[in-house]
Amino acid sequence: MGFQDNSGDIILDVVLTDEGRRRLAKGDGNFSVVKFALGDDEINYSLYNATASSALQDLSILQTPVLEAFTNNMSSMKSRLLSLANQNLLYLPILKLNTVANTSVATHTQGNFVVLVDQNTTDNNPQGLTSSIGYNSSLPVQGMIFGVSTDDQGSYIKIDAGIDSTNVSEIDESLIETEFQIEIDNRLGNIVDKTGKTFLTPTAVDDDNIATYIITKTATSPFVYTPSQEALEAASSGINGPIASTIEFKIRSSQDLRVSNFLFTRIGGTTTYTNAGGNNQDVKTIDSIVRVTGLTTGYALDIPVRFAKL
Repeated sequence: MGFQDNSGDIILDVVLTDEGRRRLAKGDGNFSVVKFALGDDEINYSLYNATASSALQDLSILQTPVLEAFTNNMSSMKSRLLSLANQNLLYLPILKLNTVANTSVATHTQGNFVVLVDQNTTDNNPQGLTSSIGYNSSLPVQGMIFGVSTDDQGSYIKIDAGIDSTNVSEIDESLIETEFQIEIDNRLGNIVDKTGKTFLTPTAVDDDNIATYIITKTATSPFVYTPSQEALEAASSGINGPIASTIEFKIRSSQDLRVSNFLFTRIGGTTTYTNAGGNNQDVKTIDSIVRVTGLTTGYALDIPVRFAKL
C-alpha cells in the first residue's frame, strides 16, 4: 500500500472488496457490481483558504497525501461520502456513544468497555472466592459487560444518532438512521440485546473473521428505537440537539474465549484489575474494536472493547 500520485490529474482509485474478489474468483459468470461507496477520509476540508486567490484556495487540499485504495473492510472508508437531495442542510447527524444516561452505559475508568468472558471472571463469590472482577461491594463495576449473563446485569453499549447542535430543532427525514451495521471480531464475541437474552445471527462473516450484523429499527426491536420526547427530556446524552434513533446492545463472549486460553495467549496480554476482595488481580485480556455504522449517512463510530478472563 502506498500514496496516490497527486501531482497532476485527479485520480479515482477503485478496488473490489474482499467479498467482491471472492465472488469474482468463483468464475461462474454471475459476478456483477451492484453496490459501491466513495470515501476521502484523508482530506481535511478546513484547509480550504477562502482568503487566498482563486487558484490557491484549495491547493492544500489537492496536495494532501491520499492512500491507495485497499480491500480490507475494517481499514478503509470509516466515513463514506453521500449524496443529498436537500442542498440547504447546515448540519448532518452523527453517532455518539452515550455514557451519561445511566451508570449501566458508562465506560470503564480506563475509557473502554470490558467484556468478562465467563462467570468465574464475573462473580465467583458464591464459590467462596474473591478473585472475580465484575462486582465491587455487590454492585456491578462500571463499564464491565457480563459476557455470559442473561439476567440484565452489568453494562451495555448505548449509541445516539442525532445532530449535535442546539441550533437545530428537528432532523431532515432523509437523514434519520433506521438501520445500523455492527462489525465485530467473530472469534471474540457476538451481538445480543442489552438483557443478553435476544441473540442475533451475523449477516456475513468475512475472511478476516469480521462478523457483520445489520439491525433495522422496527416497532418491536429490542435493539433500535426512536426515543420519545419525554425520554429525551428525562435522560442525558452526549448529543446537544435532536436525536432520531438510539441503538443499545451487549456483547456475548465467544465459546472459544470461555473454554480456551488459546486466543488470549496468541493475540492478548495481561492487565491488572481490582478484584472483589479489594486486591490487585492479574487478568488475561484481548483488546479489540467494535464498529457501528449508520447506513443512512455512513457515519461510523469505533468503540474500544477489551475481553477479560481470570
